[in-house]
Amino acid sequence: MDFANGEISAELLHAQAHVWNHILNFIKSVSLKCAIQLGIPDIIHNHGKPMTLPELVAKLPVHPKRSQCVYRLMRILVHSGFLAAQRVQQGEEEEGYVLTDASRLLLMDDSLSIRPLLLAMLDPILTKPWHYLSACVLLKEGKGVFEGLNSLVDVGGGTGQVAKAIANAFPHLNCTVLDLPHVVAGLQGSKNLNYFAGDIFEAIPPADAILLKWILHDWSDEECVKILKRCREAIPSKENGGKVIIIDMIMMKNQGDYKSIETQLFFDMTMMIFAAGRERDENEWEKLFLDAGFSHYKITPILGLRSLIEVYP
Repeated sequence: MDFANGEISAELLHAQAHVWNHILNFIKSVSLKCAIQLGIPDIIHNHGKPMTLPELVAKLPVHPKRSQCVYRLMRILVHSGFLAAQRVQQGEEEEGYVLTDASRLLLMDDSLSIRPLLLAMLDPILTKPWHYLSACVLLKEGKGVFEGLNSLVDVGGGTGQVAKAIANAFPHLNCTVLDLPHVVAGLQGSKNLNYFAGDIFEAIPPADAILLKWILHDWSDEECVKILKRCREAIPSKENGGKVIIIDMIMMKNQGDYKSIETQLFFDMTMMIFAAGRERDENEWEKLFLDAGFSHYKITPILGLRSLIEVYP
């Protein structure tokens, strides 16, 4: 593993996922606490048979519009082994949820229930604030995405750490960091790096390419489409080198290894709690791109759990 020249081995990326899982492992416990507080194990137990998502939502004190949040909660509970999913036939085939041996130990009236211990240990007084790991890695293998560009805008680029690395690696490339006024106030640029105060929902400075690094997972689908439309307005045609460069997760849909899927589920829950955003699978990404008026895209999965996505007008 060589850090000095920017090369990161597969072993390091696997270790990175391992570290992420430990950092975010508390999400399992907090998700389980949420299920207990909503009474989900008891509701499924009293239902007496596999319970579909619409049936469950109808029994919960949540607005029907939040059913997608309930689904995402159930997804991580199934992955963690506290619930199991079965196919059920009700008009058309659906997925139903049943208890596992672990969740039976969390029923309210069960003589062996450890529900009180769980709720006590996860009380805010006994827990620390939520944290999640956020990092950006520029890999040698990914540098080709910047070749041929003359200008780049790093949207939501903060103090410009990533833009500085790109500007240093490509001296001919004019890099602009776009962020809110209070973020970029007083920051000094360089020969090919400058800062621009603005709002990504209003306008983005024109450039050959727009970089969105861990930005879109913070936002709802509707807000992502608005951001992408602003990006499309800022870049030239594909023939003239225009593109949007996205660094973000692509959900694996049970196709990856257990730990990688678990990490992505942790991040998805974190986005739901902190930012009302979400992690997305490829089909969900594609819909965003098409809705924003883009024609096609290219995915390069070289960043471990994250991918480089090049989107073209």
